[in-house]
Amino acid sequence: MTERFIRNHQFNFIKKQSDHVQRAHHTVSDPKVLEAVIFQSEAKVMELFPELSEDQRKVLEPITTCKSAQDFSDYLQKVCEHTIDFPAISEAQIKRLFPKNKKLKLPNLSAMDVSKLTYLGWLDIATNKIYYVYPDQGKFVGVEGRFTPGSKKNLCSFCHGYEEVALVSAISKAKSSISPDYYKAVGNYMCVDTHQCNKQITDVSNLEGFIARVLAKE
Repeated sequence: MTERFIRNHQFNFIKKQSDHVQRAHHTVSDPKVLEAVIFQSEAKVMELFPELSEDQRKVLEPITTCKSAQDFSDYLQKVCEHTIDFPAISEAQIKRLFPKNKKLKLPNLSAMDVSKLTYLGWLDIATNKIYYVYPDQGKFVGVEGRFTPGSKKNLCSFCHGYEEVALVSAISKAKSSISPDYYKAVGNYMCVDTHQCNKQITDVSNLEGFIARVLAKE
């Protein structure tokens, strides 16, 4: 069996392209235009993986031959079988990521489907804090932020979905350029529902950039 090679955000991107092609089959009447849509989506999917083996390519290529709703459903099911699980993590590991927080509210890992996540995120409503855990180059990193809920929907910085968001602000480990006595605050609007965010995220650039700025990696 082909080794799993598709990360959660990549699967979400493939699903988005699959849905785009499926809609085109129902709305585009010009065969040449339809063909262009199909192969453009295929090209975008292939671009996610610069070094594909022949077996991996065979997993992704059927997006060009799907026509019916069942075809697309079967295709996504096959792709899903090749997704990489989120690395297993214990409560003890999470605690070590936030050593200064002695009253850390832990997520209920047993109630979470942690197998298909890009990042692990959870809220502590009592303290207005939000936590992010992300596998970075073989090890976990953790970021703690304070959130200010909004009353309206807006675009999430991570998944670009139009969802209920909160203004999340985290203190960077890098000193402020204005004064060495102050640290920089890094903030943006993120989904309140991190589960929904994980279902929609198709690119990790903003997520990794946020974490890098907080941890002073850039």
